[in-house]
Amino acid sequence: ANAPRTEAGVWTSRSAPRAVLLATTHAPGSDLDALTIAIAKVQSAFDAATRDMTGAKPRLRLSGAPVFSVQSRDQIKGEAIHLSIIGGIVMGCLLLLAFASPKALLIAFLPVATGVVAGTATVSLVFGNVHGLTMGFGSTLIGETIDYAIYYLIQARGASVPGTGWQRWRDLNWPTVRLGLLTSVCGFAALLFSGFPGLAQLGVFSIAGLVAAALATRYVLPVLAPDGATGMGMRRTMAKIAGAIVRGLPRLRLGLLALGIAALALLAWRGADLWRANLSAMSPLPKEAQALDESLRADIGASDGGLLVVAQGADVQTVLRNAEAAAVRLEKLVDSGELTGFETVTRFLPSEAAQQARVASLPDAATLRTRLNEAMKDLPLPVARLEPFLADVETARNQPLVQREDLASGPLGPIVNSLMYQRPGGGWGALIALHPGTKFDQARLESALAGVPDVQVVDVGRELGALYDRYLHEAFVQVLLGALAVVVLLGLYLRSPRRLLAVCQPLVFAVVLTLGGLALLQVQLGILHLVGMLLVVAVGSNYALFFDQLRETGRADEDTLASLMLANLTTVVSFGLIAISNIPSLSAIGRVVAPGAMLALLLSAAFVRGAPLAPAPRGRR
Repeated sequence: ANAPRTEAGVWTSRSAPRAVLLATTHAPGSDLDALTIAIAKVQSAFDAATRDMTGAKPRLRLSGAPVFSVQSRDQIKGEAIHLSIIGGIVMGCLLLLAFASPKALLIAFLPVATGVVAGTATVSLVFGNVHGLTMGFGSTLIGETIDYAIYYLIQARGASVPGTGWQRWRDLNWPTVRLGLLTSVCGFAALLFSGFPGLAQLGVFSIAGLVAAALATRYVLPVLAPDGATGMGMRRTMAKIAGAIVRGLPRLRLGLLALGIAALALLAWRGADLWRANLSAMSPLPKEAQALDESLRADIGASDGGLLVVAQGADVQTVLRNAEAAAVRLEKLVDSGELTGFETVTRFLPSEAAQQARVASLPDAATLRTRLNEAMKDLPLPVARLEPFLADVETARNQPLVQREDLASGPLGPIVNSLMYQRPGGGWGALIALHPGTKFDQARLESALAGVPDVQVVDVGRELGALYDRYLHEAFVQVLLGALAVVVLLGLYLRSPRRLLAVCQPLVFAVVLTLGGLALLQVQLGILHLVGMLLVVAVGSNYALFFDQLRETGRADEDTLASLMLANLTTVVSFGLIAISNIPSLSAIGRVVAPGAMLALLLSAAFVRGAPLAPAPRGRR
């Protein structure tokens, strides 16, 4: 509809010194590996064509949906690997300081590696591919799975009979770790039913990874380190600090309660306005790449695809007739200046009815020759010179009608295939891409097309927004169901309303305070912040359950306090690194979990009720 500027037969930009090429891949948009190969071939061909040039060589700039898809995957993969390496190094240093043992450090990372491998393999088996978001989420799993190893390596030490520390840990602490694992599984199980593919994969990945890491801790670590980590390192110092915090935090209980109520009031006041993030907020693509795409589209006169007219029909001919009826209405909008043009498949593949009408309008050879003789009378051009024209008209009258299959393998195939498609549920559809003018009004467009059968206007941005809102609503419901499942599981295990309240209270306040802080900072919340809330509950439930265990005994065991503090420190560091990631999807999770996990530990200590916790007797150490 808007032809590109041409110089010497080559498309050129109107705004920049560049030539423009439009390429179409045979691979579907979901086949990222094939798209990667196609992009590489384009780059290789350009390099070969410019290799012998001297002076200032031209640059190749690529854009489009395939480029964005591949770049997003590579960026997420690279960021995940980068964060995993940095997180592993930082946590390795922390663990080495805590255990003072390289062997213990290697053992601690075994459940982590097991969890990531098991999660990735399970997702591949269930879904056939691993979503970029899920791949990036692998680095976040380190923050929780390493807790299991820390609990074991610290809590299994100090056995009176060498080689039996694992048995004592199995009897005293494994039930608490196992219950924490089950609460995490219940929370993430809610994501399995999400219509958002990334969230469903996150659920499978998390459950498989956590279960595998816990089983590795339970059955493999006792073989490698029967008495836990024997080196002392800084654990005694950490235990003393943790003990002082545990004994001092209950004094701040009323202040924390007031802060939680204030955060809840803020969340209620902000209401739905707080959840304003959209799909674009999850994109890792820089603005420069989006600006380049917009510029290149303008160079070739392509529609941005933001507004489409969709014609549907039970078969190919029906959908072509409906598209032609819509085109008649759209031409009037072009004449009035509301549209500068539009792209429709019927320009290349008219319906059979339109072709038959055009053929019927062609006169036979004798009639056409008579008319030409009359028209050319007294003109210098002899009719005999027009015999090839007469032959072409006669050929057109007798040739078969053009079918979609006739164009599929030719140069028009990519155009026809991009504007016309077979619907998965049956029938066919055709897309009409619009070029809005300065006076464009969507309401008048919809009014102009009213009454055309099986034709509708699709605002892609609005539809994507509605789709995201639906996913967000689903995620809310799933998070609430997951939280309810966690509460039911804890209630069945604890069998005490008092203990159930004591365990759930710090988790609720940790989530509320975290969301309140984000609301205060004007952060737009979305689906991935909900996933972060699930992780806060998953990680925090372990802390709350251990404090419930300590409360029941009335003694703050030094090893348990040291393990809780170290586990929390590694979690906060891990998710703190993720919070500063350049990938919005990872950053959103980190910004919720890092402060949420710290608050869950501190609040679990602050809300300890009953007998004050006293240090365990030194003989037990």
